[in-house]
Amino acid sequence: MPRRGPRRRIVRRLGTPLPGLTRATAERRPVPPGVHGARPGRRITTHRRRLEEKQKVRFHYGVTERQLRACFTSSDDPLGRLERRLDNVVFRLGLAPTIPAARQLVVHGHILVNGRRVDRPGSLVDVGDVVSVTARGRRIRDVAASVAAGPTVPLPRYLARDPTDPFTGRVVARPTRADVPIRVDEKAIVEYYAR
Repeated sequence: MPRRGPRRRIVRRLGTPLPGLTRATAERRPVPPGVHGARPGRRITTHRRRLEEKQKVRFHYGVTERQLRACFTSSDDPLGRLERRLDNVVFRLGLAPTIPAARQLVVHGHILVNGRRVDRPGSLVDVGDVVSVTARGRRIRDVAASVAAGPTVPLPRYLARDPTDPFTGRVVARPTRADVPIRVDEKAIVEYYAR
């Protein structure tokens, strides 16, 4: 199950914006939440640094601990694999304001991949796949507003929007490390799971 609860608190705790989780940033209050958030002299241990890097990725992509562990222990390119998830591609194309919203669109059957309905948010898209919104999904007010506003983060190089149909996009290449919208130390996450 994806995490429920205050998303802005997570952004404040990690001290970095997570565009996939929420549109909010940590700029309003730059200290961690809670009574003792502004405590000076907090020592940053190696374990804490690795844990925070892992949590950034986990909360941004909205995956469970088990899914993230499987991704980082079995894949040569774990961040590329996370970028290829259908819910992330829907978000990056600007069809939804956040990854949880994109996930809901996918689960409710509003997304087509190569003309076929796909309701698994964790399914991976390949080069050449066409991702679009169903006719019923185009009438959803939030989808229309997201398409009109454009993507929350810049469109990555591995995706292209259809110039004639704003509700359609294509995967034109494999995602690279430069396409990941958050700054993260991938090596620290690998070290976290290797312990």
